[in-house]
Amino acid sequence: MKAIELAGEIDDQHRLHAEVPAGFPAGSVRVIVMAAEEDEAGSAWASGLGSEWSEELKDRTQDIYTLEDGRPVDAPR
Repeated sequence: MKAIELAGEIDDQHRLHAEVPAGFPAGSVRVIVMAAEEDEAGSAWASGLGSEWSEELKDRTQDIYTLEDGRPVDAPR
């Protein structure tokens, strides 16, 4: 049995959408779905951070740096 790795999406109707490479033969296949895991605090932390910092991020007086500040990473030292 030949195995290939595909990236796909599952829609709201719980259907899998994926494209296989050209030349892969038509017919029955066996699919193993590996869903991305995130630790329990991951999405809650990001959401909380966004709401906590939203007012500060909107404050234009906090924009004290410009693209002209500093030196390029690849500049000679």
